Amino acid sequence: QVQLVESGGGLVQAGGSLRLSCAASGIIFSIDRMGWYRQAPGKQRELVATITSGGSTNYADSVKGRFTISRDYANKTASLQMNSLKPEDTAVYYCNADVTNRRLIKFNYWGQGTQVTVSS
Repeated sequence: QVQLVESGGGLVQAGGSLRLSCAASGIIFSIDRMGWYRQAPGKQRELVATITSGGSTNYADSVKGRFTISRDYANKTASLQMNSLKPEDTAVYYCNADVTNRRLIKFNYWGQGTQVTVSS
């Protein structure tokens, strides 16, 4: 019922910027938390940033000061503004959301992922 659709990935040179967007659709009672994760080749998926329904944010140490997560509550979207990108930021970025449905049951959903490549 719930889908997360990501956009905004691409190729950028080191020091550049990208903005990722994640749009949630379907029958949703509430979105309690949204976040971005990434997975580089040969590495495990790791948390990048999260934002709660109250607006509290959390960032991985490696992206603090460079990345900013935000939400558009009316459109059920989350964005990740990525500045001062480094080659080590290269990864597939995944949107994740904790969603409560009409029966007040909580589910966790993942987007399909979008590739971010930062060249040196």
